Amino acid sequence: MKETPNLEYVDNLADGDAAFRQKFIGILKEEFPLERKAYLDTIENSLFREASEHVHKIKHKLNVLGLHNAYTLAVQHENELRKEQYSFKAEFISILQVVEHYLKNI
Repeated sequence: MKETPNLEYVDNLADGDAAFRQKFIGILKEEFPLERKAYLDTIENSLFREASEHVHKIKHKLNVLGLHNAYTLAVQHENELRKEQYSFKAEFISILQVVEHYLKNI
């Protein structure tokens, strides 16, 4: 079953505080595109260590968005990048596209 991003974690964290919820979502919407672009730029230029650092930042957002399998894949991708390998690249980029679309539409 394919995972779908959701705000369950954010809603639990906000505990009914609408302003906090919106601020948290705003941070996700602001940071994610920048981190995604930075990752894509470094991976395109085979800057493995830098790419792994971007994956490290992004993976926590995946977890926040309820994408636990994607988080696990990100951990694997991050570890591979440190070894200058990227067999999870296409799958990770696909996840980034799903998250980008989701964040644009919430």
